[in-house]
Amino acid sequence: MKKAEFIQAVSEKAGLSKKDTQKVVDSALEVISAGLAKGKNVSFIGFGTFSTTLRAARKARVPGTTKVVDVPATKAVKFKVGKKLKEAVAKLKK
Repeated sequence: MKKAEFIQAVSEKAGLSKKDTQKVVDSALEVISAGLAKGKNVSFIGFGTFSTTLRAARKARVPGTTKVVDVPATKAVKFKVGKKLKEAVAKLKK
């Protein structure tokens, strides 16, 4: 599902205009991004938790060659699935 499809579905479910829904979705994403940038976890009970983690520096081999490069330490975003979301996805038929 792309962002436009998500906004359409939310606007229909909430009974809001697509323009208002887009403002809400964009604002929510900005708040989540700002919280993560400050090092805070963003939790939605039953849905999941967004958090940051540090990835250690390491050495990596360039595919197709024998060259080894240093990969610096980085900060990455991770998501831990909540119980209700996990159960909802598990119930889906293949």
